[in-house]
Amino acid sequence: MSLRKWDTACPRRVGGSVWRTSSRRRGSPFKPRMSRCPTVLQHVGLGIRYLKWWYKKTRVEKKAPFIDMFGAQPLRQIYGAPLGGIGGGTITRGWRGEFCRWQLNPGMYHYKTVTANQFTVCLRRGGQTVYQQVLSVERPPTLQGWNWGYCGEYAYYHSLYPRAWTVYHLPGQNVTLTCRQVSPVMPHDYQDSSLPVAVFVWDIENKNDYALDVSIMFTMVNGSGHKDDKSGGHWNEPFHLEKEGEAVSGVLLHHCTTVNPYTLSIAAREQPDREVSHQTAFSPKGTCSGLWTDLITDGRLDSPTGSSPPTPKGEKVAAALAVGCSMAAQGRNTLEFCLAWDMPIITFGSREREHIRRYTRYFGTKGDASPSLSHYALTHYREWERRIEEWQRPILQDSTLPSWYKSALFNELYFVVDGGTVWTELPEDADVSGGVRSEDGGLPAQPAVVKEYGRFAYLEGQEYRMYNTYDVHFYASFALIMLWPKLALSVQYEIAGSVVHHDPTERLHLMSGLYSPVKAKNVVPHDIGDPDDEPWQRVNAYLIHDTADWKDLNLKFVLQVYRDFHLTQDRQYLRDMWPICQAVIASELKFDLDGDGLIENSGYADQTYDGWAVTGPSAYCGGLWLASLCVMCKMAKLVDNEETYQHYKDILDRGSAAFDKLLWNGKYYNYDSSGRDLSNSVMSDQCAGHWFLRASGLEDYQAFPKEKIQSALKSVFDLNVMSFAGGQMGAVNGMRPEGVPDRSSVQSDEVWIGVVYGLAATMIHEGMKEEGMRTAEGCYRTVWEKLGMAFQTPEAYCEKGIYRSLAYMRPLSIWAMQLALNTSQKDKTTDRQDLRENQS
Repeated sequence: MSLRKWDTACPRRVGGSVWRTSSRRRGSPFKPRMSRCPTVLQHVGLGIRYLKWWYKKTRVEKKAPFIDMFGAQPLRQIYGAPLGGIGGGTITRGWRGEFCRWQLNPGMYHYKTVTANQFTVCLRRGGQTVYQQVLSVERPPTLQGWNWGYCGEYAYYHSLYPRAWTVYHLPGQNVTLTCRQVSPVMPHDYQDSSLPVAVFVWDIENKNDYALDVSIMFTMVNGSGHKDDKSGGHWNEPFHLEKEGEAVSGVLLHHCTTVNPYTLSIAAREQPDREVSHQTAFSPKGTCSGLWTDLITDGRLDSPTGSSPPTPKGEKVAAALAVGCSMAAQGRNTLEFCLAWDMPIITFGSREREHIRRYTRYFGTKGDASPSLSHYALTHYREWERRIEEWQRPILQDSTLPSWYKSALFNELYFVVDGGTVWTELPEDADVSGGVRSEDGGLPAQPAVVKEYGRFAYLEGQEYRMYNTYDVHFYASFALIMLWPKLALSVQYEIAGSVVHHDPTERLHLMSGLYSPVKAKNVVPHDIGDPDDEPWQRVNAYLIHDTADWKDLNLKFVLQVYRDFHLTQDRQYLRDMWPICQAVIASELKFDLDGDGLIENSGYADQTYDGWAVTGPSAYCGGLWLASLCVMCKMAKLVDNEETYQHYKDILDRGSAAFDKLLWNGKYYNYDSSGRDLSNSVMSDQCAGHWFLRASGLEDYQAFPKEKIQSALKSVFDLNVMSFAGGQMGAVNGMRPEGVPDRSSVQSDEVWIGVVYGLAATMIHEGMKEEGMRTAEGCYRTVWEKLGMAFQTPEAYCEKGIYRSLAYMRPLSIWAMQLALNTSQKDKTTDRQDLRENQS
């Protein structure tokens, strides 16, 4: 594809900072690596236990496994920016125009391209149709009565989430169509950002010296391509809604399933110079030539009145909406469509409880909100775009930032919406405290922030189906705390409440083969549950390891508490979290076996790298421990508790000395202190604790001497980045000092994109901006350009043809880079002001 074409097609306001592709692009897929702990060949016992558990789960209980080792999603290089706001379900539209990934039932994904869901253009001149084309490059075996096979050479896709543009240069017609896709995702907005809607704005340019009539038709099947589309009882009806001087009309598609019924809506804005017409129902099978002929005859649809009859079992039904306008010679015009979906009340897999989605606070719970949602979207999308542009403009116009970074920063935010995300109201009878009240060192039953802003949960990954996986959220949480801080605090309150909860139910853990309780008291849970069960009610869906003995979860809670306080200055939050922090640190102290002030790992993969064993004091967990002690000292000062401060300061001083003695080798911190052959591997994530201290503005606690941090980061850059894959693929997790990847585990030779972004942020904090950008760029180029994994950034990839866990939470950590850039800029401004004051 020509760069000149890119430049002319790209919307001016976002310039070169979008992710762009041509509709003719194809790629060779990498191979998936199957599970979160993919070591079955090395652990025969794990493999046998998993197989037995998998069989019981899928064949007996008829449930989906939280990780399906036998059903990893194949890489399909088709996805574009998802549609919809936060927590109301998502529909993903591919960059070739197809509707191809569905998450309407909370947390459960359905990967199906629905052929009949399309936009079609009709051009008429002098009362005759001269061109009618489905705007899709596909040539499906169905719907042969439609004109398929739009030439991909004439279509380009651009995305800068939450917006995307598809540009069609209609071949031989001298007409250009630009479809602008807008979803209501705006920072610090807790109302419109919850809406399950998207708007398609079609800008039409007639470059001919004669007038044209142009119609766009939007077709939609009642359903998502799932087998329940044929379950019977679904029906459609036209609607018209006028209020506040604005009118919209369209078709409602009522999907009447027993569990989680919903209504889809396709709608258009009525205006004097637009003609809106519809076809209430048509069968999306066979040639479907009747609908095609209806449009081609006069550029409009028949618009029958009344609703369609309910579908018989085994049959599907679809609807169509067309909007037409007249185009003067050399003229421009705009047509507007809205897609909305209303599933106000949801149940998870257990069907035990009903949950009310956030958007119902503004549009009701009766299931009749689709017309109002459509009306609101079509009359407010311009304001959404103004706010989106206002938010993105300072970053897009910053000439010191490379274009790839701007694209990555915004496009990776797709996962906040499309991470199986749910955002629900807190039930009136809910108690998030875990049964321990504030006066007893616990929490309020209904903390104000949770009551006002609701419950928020997103999956570890679309294939790793656990909500709010906490060791991973540690990295991803930067996006929430910077853009939707109330949701970040809500997550923290829910986690804090589960800390004091105890579930003594014994269950088998697949790695060890041992039975232990589901949830121990005074430890942070791994996750808050599986959407195929009952999240919030039953935590710790993850059962590979007993995470009560993991060394990082408690520490990551403490570090996030203070970082969140630093960024929000919410003192009530700090007061509420303080006793919980004390409880988890007290629990963590049991891992300091020799009393030297430094915790020890237990000889297995007892942290987020759950396939990479670690023994004794380690750079990763030891660093998180020391950083947590720094944070505890700071918080003790803030709550004016000198005795507690001295307690943590004593442990910190002893632990820092032990950390330096046992792990520092003169250039970097060793992976662990076990003394085994690979204990001196260079871990890319060895400075994670220091990263959080810098992100939290805690430079007055020197747990890690600056010169050693910078030496360690230089070693990581030289070895893990530049000595790996020619310096073009980011930072490998583990590297040997001699410059070859550590292949002692299946995770040590992987690149974890979210870890790399955190590493880059650390480098930026330490004045190594060029190295940080070079490090992160390798991941962006690999994922978004080389591998074609747009809007499905995986957890990991290897140098040679392997990826793992598509559409993963951790890469949201790229927002830590933006925080580091913001902090560095503030520091420079402060330094300049100090210099001027000194000179005066």
